[in-house]
Amino acid sequence: MARSWLLTAVLLVAVIGSPAAEALGVNWGTMASHQLPPSTVVRMLQDNGIKKVKLFDADSGPLGALAGTGIEVMVAIPNNMLDMMTDYDTAREWVHKNVSAYNFDGGVSIKYVAVGNEPFLSSLNGTFLNVTFPALQNIQQALNEAGLGDTVKATVPLNADVYESPADQPVPSAGRFRAGLSGLMTEIVQFLNQSGAPFTVNIYPYLSLYGNDDFPLDFAFFDGTSSPVVDAATGISYTNVFDANFDTLVSALAAAGVGGLPVIVGEVGWPTDGDKHATAAYAQRFYAGLLRKLASNAGTPLRPNQYVEVYLFSLIDEDVKSVAPGNFERHWGMTRYDGQPKYYMDLTGQGRNTALAGARGVEYLPRAWCVLNSNSPPDNMSRLGDNVGYACTYADCTSLSYGSSCSGMDAAGNASYAFNAYFQVFDQEEEACGFDGLAVRTLQDPSTGTCNFTIQLETTSDAAGRRTTVATAVLAVFCVLAVMAITLV
Repeated sequence: MARSWLLTAVLLVAVIGSPAAEALGVNWGTMASHQLPPSTVVRMLQDNGIKKVKLFDADSGPLGALAGTGIEVMVAIPNNMLDMMTDYDTAREWVHKNVSAYNFDGGVSIKYVAVGNEPFLSSLNGTFLNVTFPALQNIQQALNEAGLGDTVKATVPLNADVYESPADQPVPSAGRFRAGLSGLMTEIVQFLNQSGAPFTVNIYPYLSLYGNDDFPLDFAFFDGTSSPVVDAATGISYTNVFDANFDTLVSALAAAGVGGLPVIVGEVGWPTDGDKHATAAYAQRFYAGLLRKLASNAGTPLRPNQYVEVYLFSLIDEDVKSVAPGNFERHWGMTRYDGQPKYYMDLTGQGRNTALAGARGVEYLPRAWCVLNSNSPPDNMSRLGDNVGYACTYADCTSLSYGSSCSGMDAAGNASYAFNAYFQVFDQEEEACGFDGLAVRTLQDPSTGTCNFTIQLETTSDAAGRRTTVATAVLAVFCVLAVMAITLV
């Protein structure tokens, strides 16, 4: 027993003291029907030596749990609040409430304020084009006025689609900000440069592969490729899409007159379900290469031998996220919904056969499931499709979609999975396992070798109330997309 404890301590010291760990942060999202207590998540961060965390709002729960830990925090203003922040008094009040209030000895080590999240995505049709820059200016001015401007910087996490290379010269050295955004992006990056803030970019090699069967699979990883991209203008040969993408941004920044602007990678990761390429094996391969790269401080070809600050996406699966981009959206976590690791992962970048330290003291609902009632009258079976659709409108069925971990089951297995997902979301309430008499409660685990039938987390009544509100407001809109991908026959 003593030897086991000593080995664990040595591993944690190795992680905490490694250059890779120093550069690493994680994204902590909370779009889940059942959330781990913030204190449990923070302890998991500490157990893994993770010293930086990026949030998507300014919720007092996570911020309170982070107080006194010394973990650096990027706190965020959601996109739907950007318009409000164009009013300076409102921006100043937000800073007072969500930054200054935590700025005391033993408080929260807030380092950045994320003004929006990918507000210039093409799919948003310009909704936030006119409000993001004024909001950024006001937040930084409010930080300065509060005496925090030297230590807390406002930035805008942007998707990599804000820059591109022309079709007739698809190489990193030709990178420029996207047509239609060039003027605004130039203003923003020059402001960031003046205020001493970094450019924050989200890079997803997985998305280069998703939906594009012509994209070379090995170019998404870091272990070499048979078809490198050669940039004739620089003579550089690119062997992975991360470096090529990052250097396209570097070229765009140089063209905008701020070639030396620091860059933070706000999100990078690999999902594990919801698509044929979203698997734990690919995620493990991706992270092994990325972490090895970060540990070497190799930088990228246009910024060689430079420290790269990276926030991995993400820490925990979120079963209430929108599936509009794809069913994989709910499976980005390095850990499952309960904070338990999915695959081997060595944060030191040394390639050791080790895993993250999982969440401790997790409490689950009783070991009970809801499955298809095989004794249901034949007439009831005509309503099976409608009932499965209903269940998947209010619970996460993305693991049933084509190419996913549960896609190999028959109609009965699909129905059981959907019924159980709904049953668990609503805390195993008796009426949540009805479905016109098509479902029955069981104490026998229906999971298969590849498909896990979840037992959800035990949560407080307050959390349950919030969960019901989120489930009905969000899942009703987006989960139905997953139903369309389910084969019931």
